[in-house]
Amino acid sequence: MRAQVLDAPGRPLRLAEIPEPEPRRGEILLSVSACGVCRTDLHVVDGDLTEPKLPLVPGHQIVGRVETLGSGVERFAVGERVGVPWLGESCGACRYCASGRENLCAGARYTGYQMDGGFAERCAADARFCFPLPEEYSDLQAAPLLCAGLIGFRAWRMVGDARRVGFYGFGAAAHILVQVARHEGREVYAFTRAGDLQAQRFALDLGAVWAGGAEERPPVELDAAILFAPAGELVPLSLRAVARGGIVVCAGIHMSDIPSFPYRDLWGERVLRSVANLTRQDGEDFFRLAPRVPVRTEVRPYPLERANDALDDLRAGRFVGAAVVLPR
Repeated sequence: MRAQVLDAPGRPLRLAEIPEPEPRRGEILLSVSACGVCRTDLHVVDGDLTEPKLPLVPGHQIVGRVETLGSGVERFAVGERVGVPWLGESCGACRYCASGRENLCAGARYTGYQMDGGFAERCAADARFCFPLPEEYSDLQAAPLLCAGLIGFRAWRMVGDARRVGFYGFGAAAHILVQVARHEGREVYAFTRAGDLQAQRFALDLGAVWAGGAEERPPVELDAAILFAPAGELVPLSLRAVARGGIVVCAGIHMSDIPSFPYRDLWGERVLRSVANLTRQDGEDFFRLAPRVPVRTEVRPYPLERANDALDDLRAGRFVGAAVVLPR
C-alpha cells in the first residue's frame, strides 16, 4: 500500500510502498478515506516531540471504513465508518485509566507517533479507542473533528462557564470551537499572528466579536483564554488579558518555553493549566454535540502525494480552517 513515511525528524515525508498492516487481537483494519493534518503532526515531523516510532506513518485524525476485524472485536462491523483519534491505546489498569482519565496514562500510545497513522491507504487501530462518526458529516468534513474538535472540546470544557473567552491562535480547533461558543451564547475574542488579516476576517465571519493580533489587548477583560498557538510567550500576555479569577488553558501537546513573568500577572486567583490529550468520554460527548450546533468544518484537501505541502502550508499559515490528506 502507499503511505507517507517519516524516516527521521527534520526530514520530509517519503512516499513509499509499504506492507499492509495486519490487525492484532482487539484491532480493526481500516481503509483510510481521509486524515486531518494537525499542528501535532508538525511537532512530530520537526522533532519537537522526541519519541516517535521510526520509521513512522504520521496522521491521527483518521476517517475510514472497517475492512477486517481482529479477533475479539465486537464493537464494529465490516463496512462501518469509524474515526481514529490521537489517543491510540492506554494500559487500562493504572489509577488514571481506572478513573476515566486514560489521557494521563503513562503507558498510553498515540496514533501517528508511537503507532502508524493515517497518511496511508490503510491503517490498523485499537477498536476500543475508535469512534463511530455522525452521519451528518462527510469523510472530508469529519476528519478535523478527531483532534482539532476533540482536544479543543476538552480545552473548552476547562473554561467552565466563562462568558468572554479569548482564543490565541485561530486555526483548526478555534474555528470549530467558536461555533460551539456561539451555540452556547458566549463571546469569542480571536488573537492571530500580527497582521494576519485573513485569519482575523475568518474569525469574525464565524462569529467572533473581536479579532486582533496576539500582542493586542482586547477591548474588555476576558473571563478565560485558550492557547492553541504553541508559543510560550503568549502565556504572560493571556494572563494579563483575563480578569481576576480568570482561567488560561494551554491546549497544545507541545509549547515553547514560557518566559518569566511577574507574580502580579498570576495573582488575583487567576488559574493557569494545561490540557493533555483526550478521553473516550470527551469523544462521545463531542460527537453528540457537534451535529446539534451544527459544527461546520472549513477544509482544504490535499492528495496523499502532497502531504509535505500540507505540512508546509500549515507551518506557514497559508490557509484558514484545517487541511485534510486524501489517500485515495
